[in-house]
Amino acid sequence: MTITMNNIRPLTIEEMKQMVTTTSSLTFTTTSKEETYQWIEDTLFNIRYRKLNKKNRGIVRNYVIKMTGYSSTQTSELIKRFKEKGEIKIKEYARHKFPRTYDVQDIALLATVDEAHGCISGPATRTILERECHVYGQEEFTTLSKISPSHIYNLRDTFLYREKTKRFQKTQARHVSIGERRKPRPDGQPGYVRVDSVHQGDSHFGAKGVYHINLVDEVLQWEIVVCVEKISERFMIPALEAALQHFPFVIHNFHADNGSEYINHQVADLLNRMNIKLTKSRSRKSNDNALVESKNGSRIRKELGYGHIPQKHAGSINEWYQTYYNIYLNYHRPCGFGEEVIVNAKTGKRKRRYPHHDYQTPYDKLKSLPNAKQYLRSGITFEMLDKVAYAMSDTQFALKTKAAKSKLFSAINS
Repeated sequence: MTITMNNIRPLTIEEMKQMVTTTSSLTFTTTSKEETYQWIEDTLFNIRYRKLNKKNRGIVRNYVIKMTGYSSTQTSELIKRFKEKGEIKIKEYARHKFPRTYDVQDIALLATVDEAHGCISGPATRTILERECHVYGQEEFTTLSKISPSHIYNLRDTFLYREKTKRFQKTQARHVSIGERRKPRPDGQPGYVRVDSVHQGDSHFGAKGVYHINLVDEVLQWEIVVCVEKISERFMIPALEAALQHFPFVIHNFHADNGSEYINHQVADLLNRMNIKLTKSRSRKSNDNALVESKNGSRIRKELGYGHIPQKHAGSINEWYQTYYNIYLNYHRPCGFGEEVIVNAKTGKRKRRYPHHDYQTPYDKLKSLPNAKQYLRSGITFEMLDKVAYAMSDTQFALKTKAAKSKLFSAINS
């Protein structure tokens, strides 16, 4: 509630005393400093404050404090100001300003010099300004010739200077010499592996989940998945080395996107020791790693979902991968390999079709290659692989894998 007081007549000392006493439980505040100061000035003038005795001055002072809400110290200061000058005015704050040495013309002249010389260092620019004035007699450089090198940088930060120069620099691309930026061309030969990482989400408290490393051969769609706690050198290097050893055929090429977990010197050294070439995706070519990215959704996300899984379970997940899931994917789950056909001879438009006879497991695809034995790693034979592939039927092994996954999630959720 807002109350506006307009004095029809000046109050007497007794009325002021009663006003302070009867409104002891009420408080008043002001909204405008100008109006408040004018009201105090009028009150002191009408009551003839200078001629009052000490007791009555105290009553007036308490009345002003009550009606304005000002503190005792502030009220005393305003009354003192009234007694000295006969009025109460708001003090205007005058900010101290140093005299300006370098004007608009000087800044524009500095910009011209920097444009001509390529914006060199402050001390070198100071020398040029001195030479322009004292050696070549250019009078317009008289003021700038006395500038300090450090203050040159202050003038360069002014709006006028930036408007005069308009200097821009393109963002420089960061060149990483690790890996070759190109799309691998296997030409029907296995051993060209694509790799990508899948993060298993964060908790509500910001804790990181496990990471899945997915490796897929481009020709056979042979897939090896491993799980690590973090994508750091400590966890990635052993996991990648173990995953590459799980492929039964020789690996020739390792292709990744531009993530730093793969494009680094540690991974490059590992691949060099294994005589594997490292390549990385090209700029603006989103399909360079499309195969493994599609497997991320149809394999990992479909089985493990998107929910957070704490990092401490990486070991048990990785054991399930090696014991069940990788075997199921490569020996018991058919993949569509398809064939590319031309649907419009004039435009050259192509389409990929997946006839029924092109659906087979990665292991069957490997065996179907001409002279398939030449691709196997040393010490690996098809007789050894057949024991893994035909130990159980596809459905039997799928049920066994599913039961192991249920047990795994029971342990994770407990």
